[in-house]
Amino acid sequence: MLRSEGAWGVTLIRMNIVLFEPEIPHNTGAIGRTCLMTGARLHLIHPLGFFLDEKSLKRAGMDYWKHIDVWEYDNFDHFMAKYPTARFFLVETGGAKTYAEVHFLMDDFLIFGSESKGLPAWVIEKYYNHIITIPMKGAERSLNLSVSVGIVLYEALRQNNFGSFILPALGDNIIVP
Repeated sequence: MLRSEGAWGVTLIRMNIVLFEPEIPHNTGAIGRTCLMTGARLHLIHPLGFFLDEKSLKRAGMDYWKHIDVWEYDNFDHFMAKYPTARFFLVETGGAKTYAEVHFLMDDFLIFGSESKGLPAWVIEKYYNHIITIPMKGAERSLNLSVSVGIVLYEALRQNNFGSFILPALGDNIIVP
């Protein structure tokens, strides 16, 4: 279970978003911003289709990146070895169970594949019982990766009373860094 210390020394249990070999910096940036605004950790499994150096992040408009809790891994096996007892779900098209049928816990790992290829066949075969899906109508391949992350993450947070959120009062202004 991953825990981190929040304001006033309170221990927070956080959701975990895992991106397997993401290819598009703007998608990863949008997902990173979602993680920042929800308190989720972002896990990136290499290789990435872009650089995470300061110049590249700035060019992609990701000046808030330094505030995101980001963890990086050389490959999927390295990631799995780091969290051998973690509860995780693979979010893929064509799964038998929808994300709405799952009871999420606040320390779950939600694993998403790359934009063009999804998760590799060997991961899907090995962890088939962990696949969940977002129901879709139509012939298109899938939803945008950042949209998919937002859908599943917010359902997990909703089920857990939004975790450690402090919801603003009606009329409060929310300022995003």
